[in-house]
Amino acid sequence: MRVLIVKLSSLGDVVHSLPAVQDIRTAFPGVQVDWVVEPAFAPLVRRADGVSEVIECPLRRWRQAWWTGPVRAEWAKLRARLQSVQYDAVIDLQGLTKSAWIARTAKGRSHGLANQTEGSSFEWPAGFLVDNAIKVEPHIHAMDRARVLVSKALGFELKGPPRYGLRAARPTARPEKPTVAFVHGTSRDDKLWPQAQWVSLGKRMIDAGWRIALPHGSEAEQTRAEMIGAALQFDRMNLVEVWPSLKLDAVVDRLAATQGVVGVDSGLSHIAVALNLPHVQIYNFPTAWRTGPQAAHGNRDQLCVEAPGGPGLEPVWAAWLKVVDL
Repeated sequence: MRVLIVKLSSLGDVVHSLPAVQDIRTAFPGVQVDWVVEPAFAPLVRRADGVSEVIECPLRRWRQAWWTGPVRAEWAKLRARLQSVQYDAVIDLQGLTKSAWIARTAKGRSHGLANQTEGSSFEWPAGFLVDNAIKVEPHIHAMDRARVLVSKALGFELKGPPRYGLRAARPTARPEKPTVAFVHGTSRDDKLWPQAQWVSLGKRMIDAGWRIALPHGSEAEQTRAEMIGAALQFDRMNLVEVWPSLKLDAVVDRLAATQGVVGVDSGLSHIAVALNLPHVQIYNFPTAWRTGPQAAHGNRDQLCVEAPGGPGLEPVWAAWLKVVDL
């Protein structure tokens, strides 16, 4: 049996789709699962247990020069690959016109969303492009949406909590001081937590015996990481580290080597959940039910803290003490 998953982006959405692969593997031992994804997120998908081939589809880059010869040649090559294999099922987990179009191009019966779910992107042509449009409960977690969709497309019953199957190189020895990563960056400014709050949290962490790691994925995030680090370095040498610029798979390994993560609603925070790290996820909007770690998913040492405009220091600190005490 061969199944093709189409989930192009973004980072958090790709992470939330990983358990669907493990569900398929449980239901159909020996199944081969391939995945179409944007190149930026391909290193993550290659770390997923059970994904046989990762097919890179750079639609974001192509949109800038669709009618040029080189791009048309790249598309012809991708189309030939998608039609070279007979799939038992092609499943569009994204629900956008572009992803449904990719699913329709592949060789095999295609499945996808028939309706929008709360807070998630959906384009109505997507339901007409696939062979089998599947209706999903509108009020549903992003990860549950992917799991339900594959179970209905392939006709099996979901069992147990989600398993991500995300592989990472974990250290063999525990460091002298445990490290907590501050995931302070996100693609939307309205999801950020104030820099001063990160500094205050960092001081408490250091006083409690933790080292601070500061990842970043852009120039703006690097500048913020350096400013937070500078504010924490006074009389606290070697207890704060601003990570260098890293590729996504290297970030996964670095996160896996920490002993916990505090982060805003972002792709790296969702990776922390997939790695089963003690984690506090910060929300400025009442949307944690849709993308954050949930008790129903078995996340006992991962909590969400949300408040309009962002929670204060005390609720975040209290949540951290709770997850590290479990």
